Amino acid sequence: MRLGSDRARVRVPATSANLGPGFDALGLALALYDDVEVRALGSADVVVDVVGEGADEVPGGEDHLVVRALRHALDHVGAPQTGLHLTCRNRIPHGRGLGSSAAAVVAGLLAARALVSEPESLDDDVVLRLATELEGHPDNAAPALLGGATVAWSDTEPAGSGVHAARLPVDPTVLPIAVVPGTRLATSHARGVLPAQVPHGDAAFQAGRSALLVEALGRRPDLLLPATEDRLHQGYRRPVMAESMALVDALRARGVAAVVSGAGPTVLVLARAAGEIADPATTPTDADDALERVFGGAMGGWRIVHLGIDPTGATWRRLA
Repeated sequence: MRLGSDRARVRVPATSANLGPGFDALGLALALYDDVEVRALGSADVVVDVVGEGADEVPGGEDHLVVRALRHALDHVGAPQTGLHLTCRNRIPHGRGLGSSAAAVVAGLLAARALVSEPESLDDDVVLRLATELEGHPDNAAPALLGGATVAWSDTEPAGSGVHAARLPVDPTVLPIAVVPGTRLATSHARGVLPAQVPHGDAAFQAGRSALLVEALGRRPDLLLPATEDRLHQGYRRPVMAESMALVDALRARGVAAVVSGAGPTVLVLARAAGEIADPATTPTDADDALERVFGGAMGGWRIVHLGIDPTGATWRRLA
């Protein structure tokens, strides 16, 4: 396969995985975006310019995650490798549980889709599978790619035969609020404290709450508080994100559906808007009073960000 274009632009949303009980399965696309512009070069050079989050920290050149994902996709479809000039405008915080690595992977894969002569060879099914190969699990990649709320799963029979995702309906009054700390936490560290086995009773509890969460998101947002209860991962992670879990506890005690976003340490609140969501940043919610009471005006390095739900997922286009 040949390259069909030499310039493209990709936009990918932030995501929150798990949403409480939906460990490694449920995810939500958030209206906060990274933008990547890529240009194929006639030389073998690789240049990566980063503006915004991670500008002075992420690796450049071939080690940059967008470049690695792009090359992975080109190899998959048998397209020639090329020199690259990437400009990344990052708004998704790094190391906070908001899907920054999944966004970079999806951005690279969709940039490859835009560059090759047959973009259909990198359709959503292929991109999700390639993203899972790079990420290890599809819970963030699925909403980043498809938008909205998603449930993702991998085939067990035959083993390793595919990765899939389905969109879930979301009630129009649900408004996610990210409470973002100043500190970071590596996903590997957060996953490293999880046990290899959990009690059968906790597994049964988790299955019920995951099913309830699908209903609460789509039709019964009044059930979001019980639907976001978790016994599978957040409690085990308390030692490595004590402040986040204390915030989750304080908000839930006040009736707010608060969970750890992904591997943390951001806390995600699934709030309910008091009216039509014209602008998420200014729309009153049922969580505003609890957040004000918990923080009391002293944010201590935390940021409260009212985010809409991204409805469409990642987008790409070729540039002239």
